[in-house]
Amino acid sequence: MKTLTIRLTSPLQSYGNEASFARRTSGDYPSKSAVVGMIAAALGYRRDDQRISKLNELSFAVRVDQRGKNLTDFQTVEWKKNTRKITYRNYLQDAVFMVGIGHENEAMIDKIEQALRNPKFQLFLGRRSNVPAGILDLKAISNTNPIMALEELKWQASPWYQEKKWWQTKQEFVEHIEIIADANLLPQKRSILAKDQVESFDQRNRRHGFRPIAIEEVRLKNPYVERAQAAINPQDPNTHHDPMQFL
Repeated sequence: MKTLTIRLTSPLQSYGNEASFARRTSGDYPSKSAVVGMIAAALGYRRDDQRISKLNELSFAVRVDQRGKNLTDFQTVEWKKNTRKITYRNYLQDAVFMVGIGHENEAMIDKIEQALRNPKFQLFLGRRSNVPAGILDLKAISNTNPIMALEELKWQASPWYQEKKWWQTKQEFVEHIEIIADANLLPQKRSILAKDQVESFDQRNRRHGFRPIAIEEVRLKNPYVERAQAAINPQDPNTHHDPMQFL
């Protein structure tokens, strides 16, 4: 199996779950349907394209590297003349996620990687207003599945968040980083059902089905520790400074 990892970050992200007109909430991490939709947009598939269902075959996992803070926005909607309603939208602020997608057909992963680097349609993270923060950071890895890739990949949280975590814990490793994946990728873990299997993106008949998922926690080294140690390394002539040498 070949795996492609994708770093997802933006000032705002939102991954819809069950919603009503009055309030549209967000999940805590990217859903598989959201990532499938982003890949379909990159490939140039329109909402009613039958090829989208083929993307459900991708093995999928997501690692929560930096949990976002919740933000609630409200909008005033005039849904009929002289009648207004307030609707609420939830977002995740400053979150960072690492997504892994895999398939036995390496050519399929290569095609998706090329499409994400040169998308046909605009990419967005859950909602159209939430565009990625710059060019997507992609990495293709052969002979591995999404779980193996995310277990080995360095912690990708923002530098300021890595430093904050260090001062909070004073630990070299960060504990309890969640990976949420297709249940068949974590056969030893208890599975639950998530309603994010794409059946149709057609706006006239949008449907999602259930798929089994499982969760594991991993322990990753905080890169800030190495940066901090390098900054005070007395053996490095570029960082060592003795003010008394001028006296």
